[in-house]
Amino acid sequence: MLIGQASINLSANILSALLGLLSVFIFTRLFSPHDYGVYLLGVGFASVISVFLAGWFRNLILSGHARDDGTDVRGLVISGYLISCLAAPAAYGLGRLVGLDATMALAAVALAVAIGLFELTQDLVRARLMAFTVMKATLVRAGCALCLGVAAALLGRTGLLLLASSTLAYLLAILVQSRAAWRGTIFKFDGPGLLTAAGHGLPLTLSLTLLAISSVTDRFMIANLVGSADAGRYIAGLDLVRQTLMMPAISAAAAFFPLAVQIHAKQGHAAVQSHLSECIELLLSITLPACLGFAIIAPHVANVVLGADFREMAAQTMPIVAVAVIFQILTQQYLHASFLLSGRNSFYLINTASIITANVILSYVLVSSYGTVGAAWARLGADVLGFACALVLSRRAFPVPIPLRRLALIVVAGLVMALAVGTLDRSLHVSDLGACCVLGSAGLASYVALCWLLDISQTRGRLKVCLAFFRTRFANINVG
Repeated sequence: MLIGQASINLSANILSALLGLLSVFIFTRLFSPHDYGVYLLGVGFASVISVFLAGWFRNLILSGHARDDGTDVRGLVISGYLISCLAAPAAYGLGRLVGLDATMALAAVALAVAIGLFELTQDLVRARLMAFTVMKATLVRAGCALCLGVAAALLGRTGLLLLASSTLAYLLAILVQSRAAWRGTIFKFDGPGLLTAAGHGLPLTLSLTLLAISSVTDRFMIANLVGSADAGRYIAGLDLVRQTLMMPAISAAAAFFPLAVQIHAKQGHAAVQSHLSECIELLLSITLPACLGFAIIAPHVANVVLGADFREMAAQTMPIVAVAVIFQILTQQYLHASFLLSGRNSFYLINTASIITANVILSYVLVSSYGTVGAAWARLGADVLGFACALVLSRRAFPVPIPLRRLALIVVAGLVMALAVGTLDRSLHVSDLGACCVLGSAGLASYVALCWLLDISQTRGRLKVCLAFFRTRFANINVG
């Protein structure tokens, strides 16, 4: 079930990431670094506000709705979210304080409300393992964001219109999955239930909000210390890395988090330990080679995907950010499962506070000293510290397994693959697009061979099962 759910989520997110890459390819050519930077600052601010508005109920969905035991928390979730949206005027004021102008602050708050409702709707569908519905909504959002963004550019190449088009894309994606998620929901105002949910969700909400703040600290630091144009150049490369590398990990985690809750509730401690051991091996076997390979070919990717005004900065920062993503994924998509299973929501807060503190301090010092590139090094330092903090805290919560021998094999395979790709890159004399194709294919082929040789994530057994399945299907077709 884990592989099936992760495969569907991965397929959806790969297609979504491809549409996202196409969006970056088009938008960095249609919009100036300043206007694109203004748009990305608005998106970053909206992401923080949306986490605060919706975070109160995400743990409730994961721990209650995912059990599939007849518990229906949807009425509580939607009524609570509407109450949370009453904070919108305060969010507008905060937007003005961080440097957004009046219209951009208003547009960013509207986007935040749409993102929050979209994420809650997706969580409800994911919790019931309805992967195809999630896939459909994900693709609608990505496709509409691209098409509506191009339409906005035709009306006027401003960050405000691009931000408004993103809001509309989220609303359309909500409509696609609203029937599956919200059908039969009984809206009711349950004061005691909402207070209880707020009490349980407060640590997680604060920690997720702080984590979101940490993820955008560097962009606002650059905007205020250097300027919006440099922020646009930096964020374009940063988002390119995140869109490309975070999606596979999120796809896997979207499958094994709800499964971990179900297994823990129904089968106990030993069963969930075995499940998590499989999860961390699968997660790292996807994440590590993708990040290392991307770091090596990042200059070629920047030249292919980004507009001319964005390439130089991206080529300097993207390799650093790609390495940082490894630690970010392991922290958020695996170690945080320990806090969920143990109910130690305060540990989210402690871990996130350590990350944001490190990021703020490092960003200020390094951006002031080294300019925009310093923000990338600050992000790497903060993510390494956050990983170490989460690892220590997980030992005091629910001790998630760390199968060092199996993980060491993945590290060896990833480093060998990276060495092979780097050596080949130095001898290539082709276009950037050709280099991406050749190096990507070589890296994939070498890593798959190493996975077979070292039996990473039970590659041999799973391939044999797949081959047996297809042989059976073909045999049945021939008999029919």
